[in-house]
Amino acid sequence: MKRVIFLFLDGVGIGTDDPQINPLAAGDFPTLDHLLDGHSPTQSTGVHATAKAEFILADANLGVPGRPQSATGQTAILTGINAPQRLGEHYGPRPDARVRSILDEGSIFRRLNDAGKPTLFSNPYPEGYFAAVKRGKRLLSAVPYAATVGSQTLLGRDDLYAGRGIAADFTNQGWRDQLGYMDVPIYTPQAAGAKLWEIAQPYAFTFFEHWMTDLLGHRSQHAEAVAMLERFDGFLGGLLEAATLEETMIIVSSDHGNVEDCSHRKHTENPAFTLLLGAGDQVARRAYAKKIRGIDDFAAVIFDYLDVGVNE
Repeated sequence: MKRVIFLFLDGVGIGTDDPQINPLAAGDFPTLDHLLDGHSPTQSTGVHATAKAEFILADANLGVPGRPQSATGQTAILTGINAPQRLGEHYGPRPDARVRSILDEGSIFRRLNDAGKPTLFSNPYPEGYFAAVKRGKRLLSAVPYAATVGSQTLLGRDDLYAGRGIAADFTNQGWRDQLGYMDVPIYTPQAAGAKLWEIAQPYAFTFFEHWMTDLLGHRSQHAEAVAMLERFDGFLGGLLEAATLEETMIIVSSDHGNVEDCSHRKHTENPAFTLLLGAGDQVARRAYAKKIRGIDDFAAVIFDYLDVGVNE
């Protein structure tokens, strides 16, 4: 069965080669180094193709002036609709009624499910999150909202304990340290990547969201960002070691830049960090890579790869 696994890293752009401000130029990333044949995932590399990966500079600005924001950027990814252009502005962090209407219209989860392609948003949430949403104290961000448009019941604590989901920090450690779930299973980053592959087996489309990189960028926490991205590198390595790539497309991307420039605490207008992996063979992968110019191009590529007509 063909499948797509989308690894979403919030707030990761393609920045300069300066290791003092760009964690992606400072850390030890053996998986990325292997995929890119030793090239750095920075601006000096530019668009780059190897036998194993396509490194893509995906436009997050989408023709709209100003700093890209999470709600409209994530909506563009999740629908293929240029949400900032439709609204006439970048908007975020969480969707308002205007953004939710675009997600209602074009959620990739709903469109794939309607075409008989089962989907999964693989992040579980703690009990306190659901309680805050129920009280009206918290709005769903774009990704969980799009999943619910696709009729998914969001994963919770029991799913995490049963190994049906992976926490946003890759290892589940945050559920112990910040949330007090002291008996939650803990994974190494590599084991977590392999676990995601296991979880993804029944699904044509699996979406995993990591949001801490954006938070670390807003805090200008360079050292912590290096450590988190090194953890992601291990997670990606574990996924690739477990995966069968002949019938799997793996996309790694973001909604906007931020953490790649820790000299300030704001979003950037840099291209979104994007990798395309698998998709059968190098020729097919490069053909798909050429179709990705902006973050609103992913949906069409996913539909094409999964043999789903755009009107289905």
